[in-house]
Amino acid sequence: MKNQNDFNERRKTAQEAKDRLLERFKARPPVDEEAVRAKAAERKAVEEARAARRAAKLLAEAAAREAAEAAEIARKAAEIELQAQRKAERDRRYSERKQRANR
Repeated sequence: MKNQNDFNERRKTAQEAKDRLLERFKARPPVDEEAVRAKAAERKAVEEARAARRAAKLLAEAAAREAAEAAEIARKAAEIELQAQRKAERDRRYSERKQRANR
């Protein structure tokens, strides 16, 4: 029976704590509706500002990615052009060697 009494005590204590919390909640002064509206408007303005900053950041990141991709494409094009120039020079030298050999 000792365990049963301990359980009942714990249950009673928990219920008393809940009742005290409820009393504290009910004892609070009523909320001023004007203050609530002002706070809600302030929160909405802050959220809109955050959304605008987030959108601007995403646009900036997209522009940076596009610029990086364009730079990479330009670098690859320059590399291909350089390789073509080297090949043309090598072919020219080869052709000159062949012509000298055939004389």
